[in-house]
Amino acid sequence: MNRRVLGHGRLLASAGAVVTLIGCLLPWWTAGGSALPARSGNGLEGAGILVFLAAVATLALVALPYAAGDRPVALDRPASFVATVVVGVVALALAVLQLLEPGGLGLPDRSPGLWLAAIGLAIVAWGAAEVVAEPPRR
Repeated sequence: MNRRVLGHGRLLASAGAVVTLIGCLLPWWTAGGSALPARSGNGLEGAGILVFLAAVATLALVALPYAAGDRPVALDRPASFVATVVVGVVALALAVLQLLEPGGLGLPDRSPGLWLAAIGLAIVAWGAAEVVAEPPRR
């Protein structure tokens, strides 16, 4: 049977992906609240949806070898982890730029979801770096 040890890099990537998913559910921006009713948005709109999908893809990459059983999986490569990090970071940067554009809402001082998603992506990147540094499987 193809039993793979989870490994430190994959464990970090999984933990970072969970943190990122939680961050995507929390508010990324809030407008109004004093004279107008408060409106807020999270990571499930705009470019933030790509951050969410990158986190889900990271969890799928970690789980896929266990779901495949004895067969080796072609997607279980360090390049796949790096690709999910790149997609997530680019999407997060686009989301921040959308908040900073002229006429936009500006980057809020209190945006726990955005900051938590950024921290989660940093942990995923750390895990991906560890996966890249792992010796190849035989």
